[in-house]
Amino acid sequence: MKKEVVTLKKMAQILSLSTSTISRALNDHPDISPATTKSVQDLAKKLNYMPNIFAKGFRLHKTNIIGVIVPNITSYFTSTILKEILLQSEMKGYRVIISESNNDIAREKEMLLTMLQFGVDGILMSLSKNTKDVDPILYALNQKPLVLFDKVSNKVPCTQIIINGEEAAFNAVEHLINIGKKRIAIIKEFEHSYNSEKRFQGYLRALKTHNIPIDEKLILSTDDISLNKGKMLASQLISLKERPDAIFSITDAAAVGVIQTLKKFNITIPEEIAVVGFSNSLISTIVEPNLTTTDQPGKRIGELAVDYLIREIQEHNSYANSKTIEIKTNLIIRASTFLPI
Repeated sequence: MKKEVVTLKKMAQILSLSTSTISRALNDHPDISPATTKSVQDLAKKLNYMPNIFAKGFRLHKTNIIGVIVPNITSYFTSTILKEILLQSEMKGYRVIISESNNDIAREKEMLLTMLQFGVDGILMSLSKNTKDVDPILYALNQKPLVLFDKVSNKVPCTQIIINGEEAAFNAVEHLINIGKKRIAIIKEFEHSYNSEKRFQGYLRALKTHNIPIDEKLILSTDDISLNKGKMLASQLISLKERPDAIFSITDAAAVGVIQTLKKFNITIPEEIAVVGFSNSLISTIVEPNLTTTDQPGKRIGELAVDYLIREIQEHNSYANSKTIEIKTNLIIRASTFLPI
């Protein structure tokens, strides 16, 4: 048997009142007498009435709901950000709807439209690595406040929360140079990835700063910076006539794949080849040797993303307001680049 949905209209019929009186009584409006308010609220409790927050939000033009879109919720770094977004939003009186694009641009566009249809007050978004056409994002930005975090685009004029990716990569590669490495390879994504390109620029700047020639054979790009790709690309690098003496990967996952391949071929780490990753994920402390990596402050990113979005929601400012907040990172030096004395 289909369960009957209790509505304001149904309660109004039972009590012979108008729906507007029912609505105001449920919200303790001062214009409604205490007796009427009590009878309405008692009936609502008896019938297990649940207000439709979406319908209410459309009437008030405010739902106190934030939409969040990310490429992958299982990523350690992303999950750290999401946990803080949930915490900060709850503290500020907002609910959160989280969606995952799986790096599918069609799905990303669909989710943006769905968020708008739900009537969210604002959107927090980390772009798919395949996002090139930003028109759907610009459309959403014209409707609601929107803040980008982690994976962003300089084509979208909005508040963006990022790490100092270029500086972080520069510090990582400079660390390799300081321990005596001169043939430093990089494993990165293809050029359309904003974060990858920032880290690549840091890599190039470190080599140029220390007058180390750039060898194109040591620059490897892939569409999937995974553990398996790290294994595959490491095999390619160690097969070179002149092997690298260090490998910098823009993700920890690929760096761990590199370590596994080096160990398989009995290449000592870091004596023969040092390895650096990026993210400071849990896997970086489990692999042996422990991985030197850049620590990304996911908690701080989540905190700032919520703070700036709610500020824009409450201040009703123009949404198209370019502002980039860059957060500093730290290089965590471990055994994959460090030999104890």
